[in-house]
Amino acid sequence: MLLHNADRWRAVPASRAASLMSTHSAEDVRATPRKPVTLHSLQALHQRGEPVAMLTCYDAVFAQLLDEAGIDALLVGDSLGMLLQGHASTLPVTLDTVAYHTRCVAAKNRTAWLIADLPFGSYQESKAQALRSSALLMQAGANMVKLEGGGWTVEAVQALTERGMPVCAHLGLTPQSVHALGGYRVQGREAAAADALVAQARELAQAGATLLVLELVPAALAERVQRELPGLITIGIGAGPHTAGQVLVLHDMLGITRGRLPRFVHNFLADGGSVEAAVREYMAAVKERRFPPAELSY
Repeated sequence: MLLHNADRWRAVPASRAASLMSTHSAEDVRATPRKPVTLHSLQALHQRGEPVAMLTCYDAVFAQLLDEAGIDALLVGDSLGMLLQGHASTLPVTLDTVAYHTRCVAAKNRTAWLIADLPFGSYQESKAQALRSSALLMQAGANMVKLEGGGWTVEAVQALTERGMPVCAHLGLTPQSVHALGGYRVQGREAAAADALVAQARELAQAGATLLVLELVPAALAERVQRELPGLITIGIGAGPHTAGQVLVLHDMLGITRGRLPRFVHNFLADGGSVEAAVREYMAAVKERRFPPAELSY
């Protein structure tokens, strides 16, 4: 879930974006085949202070396009339930559906790090269920699985990472808990809630999670998480400019999602004029820390 206000920040024209990107320019991608992104290379990016650029992806065509553009990571998110299937939430998405779309993306992705969501009902029952579900997604082509929530998820994260399955955690607004949270609202505004989120992030990192999506949280809280847990690669969605990386829903950043969008979403297609240019401008904006701008943070 991401927000939109195209007029409150100034994007670099797409014609300049490619020239500004030292490690992801179109010329570099064409001239030198990119090595596959690994967990180690993502950690190396983080250690040298280069933001991680991530986008959601659900099919083979976009997988090839995004990979060829040089995106760091792809997320087969359960957001497909709302974007592709027309549901009101992510809750109806099944494990088999995520596995299917993961196979589609993996078929044409050659180098980007591929993360797949564990959907609602696929890991809540037990560690054994989480292991079975994660194994299915890894066999479908995922490099990492993502699950939502803290506290009770710690045991599952530890069980997965002990068995060689990398984990991306997800705190803040967790869409699978939308009914318990009272809707799509900013999380962690109050001091007690912020302290609880930081404690959960620490537990997840200690259990073995190496990436952490922070969705719809105040920028100061996201910055605090990254500062107190410097080894954790935080990926922001409406969490301000101080995370170690950013992710947007592909359809949102191309301006093709219908309905009201969160204010931190920007229509990069309007800037670039083509899908390829839009992706490259998004990557440049993330890498240069122009996106998201601080004034659009919570």
